[in-house]
Order: sequence, then C-alpha cells, then structure tokens
Amino acid sequence: MPTESKDTFIERQFIERQDGTWRVLPIEGRFELVYEDGNGAWSVRRLQARELKIGPGRVLVGGTDRDRDGYRGFRADRIHRLTDRETGERVERNILDWLTRRAEGTRRARAAALRRNRPRAA
Repeated sequence: MPTESKDTFIERQFIERQDGTWRVLPIEGRFELVYEDGNGAWSVRRLQARELKIGPGRVLVGGTDRDRDGYRGFRADRIHRLTDRETGERVERNILDWLTRRAEGTRRARAAALRRNRPRAA
C-alpha cells in the first residue's frame, strides 16, 4: 500500500481532513447568520467561518462567533438567512449548497496556493 509523502500529508491537513466520520473542509468568510437554535429561538450571529463539517445526516459551519467570542458550530439546516459581510450577498434558499460551493472554492484556492509555493526539485 503506497504511503503519501510528507508534503501531501501537510497539504491534505491544510486543505481538508477527515475527523472520524466527518469530512472537514476549510471555509473562509465573515457571515451574518439568522439562526434558529434547538429550542426554536431565533438570533442573529456574526461568524468568522473556519470550517465546514460534513457528517452523517448533518452539516455544520464552524468558526468564531464574534459576539460571544468563542468557537461555535452552527447546523446548516437551521440557518434561515446568511449574509456574506464582505460582498453583501444574501442567501435565503439553498444555504447548504452555497456553503458547500464556498468551501470547495476555498479548498481549491488553498491547494493551488500550496502548489505554487512548493519548492521546486533541482
């Protein structure tokens, strides 16, 4: 069974990882979420997003909750509206699809940056 190189291992850790049964993709952005918690209470959250966790039966977007100053994970199916604070884009439908596309874009951009910055063999 072939083993991956150290560079490949570092690259996969930086752009994507497996955490048990969860696939974890990087995602970057500052989002405002209209979120409904497990008790049905709605709130507005400001999130500095770091990762999108895709697991059995659910998807979480995780990052720093700017108002509560700590790491939080938010279930994608409970987000009623997402606003990208950098572009002003508002998403009210297909939020899970939007988050997945954003994370895949972040993953591709990071992989390309790593390839560009990798030292060349002599």
